[in-house]
Amino acid sequence: MSAYDSIKQGLSEAIEFAQGKPTGARVHRVEVPQVNIAAIRARTGLSQAAFANSIGVAKGTLLNWEHGRRHPTGPAQVLLAMIAKRPSLVEELLN
Repeated sequence: MSAYDSIKQGLSEAIEFAQGKPTGARVHRVEVPQVNIAAIRARTGLSQAAFANSIGVAKGTLLNWEHGRRHPTGPAQVLLAMIAKRPSLVEELLN
């Protein structure tokens, strides 16, 4: 099968899956828990500015998360869930 045919088949299966049709595709779902960002930050002992900087987001973004105006999604949510389990993680990995 050529690369083109493989990609075409994959896209066709993705469209069928999105439409709810059975495709035989393996589906992996990972549930990332909701986290209390303020509590996580407090456990790290970092200020809002330092914590935001350590995870690569703007301080305003962190404030919005802590006040519930916005919620982290995707990689940020996963990173925060990991830090919740091990608050020293960022420091260990980046130093």
